[in-house]
Amino acid sequence: MILVSGATGQLGRATVHHLTRLGAKDKLAVLARDPSKAGDYAAQGIDVRQGDFDKPAELGRAFAGIDTLFFVSAAAPNRSEQQPAVVDAAKAAGVRNIVYTGVAMRDVASAATAKEMIAHIHTEDHIRASGLGHTLLRNTIYADVIPQFAGPALLGEGIRLPVGDGKAAFALRDELGEAAARVLLNDQHTGQTYQLTGPQAVSFGDIADALSDITGRPIPFHDIAPSVLAQQLKAFGVDDYMAGLILGTLEDIRSGQYDIVTDDLQTLLGRPPLALKTLLGAVIPELSAHEPSN
Repeated sequence: MILVSGATGQLGRATVHHLTRLGAKDKLAVLARDPSKAGDYAAQGIDVRQGDFDKPAELGRAFAGIDTLFFVSAAAPNRSEQQPAVVDAAKAAGVRNIVYTGVAMRDVASAATAKEMIAHIHTEDHIRASGLGHTLLRNTIYADVIPQFAGPALLGEGIRLPVGDGKAAFALRDELGEAAARVLLNDQHTGQTYQLTGPQAVSFGDIADALSDITGRPIPFHDIAPSVLAQQLKAFGVDDYMAGLILGTLEDIRSGQYDIVTDDLQTLLGRPPLALKTLLGAVIPELSAHEPSN
């Protein structure tokens, strides 16, 4: 039996979709802190289990009868303490394998976001020390966030970010979910660590150029000061924690932390991940009115 955590989140939903598509619905359960948000799963006949990572002592019932836990890393400030406790609860409940989603970065310890990202290293270390079978999926930045930064470019404003020429090998969340599903259904991946990235590292200048080609009009990229974006985020009501994470992530892109390209995602999918222009079309619906130029 496979239990997918974070099942009401976007990566969790993508993974469940592909597990179901690949014929695994009958050996699938999902974990939700609020089961009322998982009603669509229950309607499909999927076992919905209630569980809160902040209450690891109560997770035993949710983990009962589970062989493999798909552990989607939590977006919580306290995850350095929270996630190892989840691993302990899984082991105590008899879970035999954990597939964990971390982050593909060059050096987490030196990253601008190190305080947030170091939790991945702590969790990976704890999983290894637990003696459980495990597979570590280190995911690149989701291409799905590109519209949050590049969407205004379609309104004529260009892309304005404090990121310089830094590059990242963006990948579609749906493809990362499919790769996770394929790992969960094949125990040959046990003991492996995968760096899951797109096929090419690109800058936001490259993204602006691609948008220009697709739309047929010039879309510029402007490298702005971090303080300018910080003021904009505050004006939009973004809380301090999230604003710091956004600014830190952009600084990590600038410094090359996400400039990593591997063929691991292609290997797991059995096909190349989407290339840049196709990727942009998948995440920016407004582009559907334009035909990409060659």
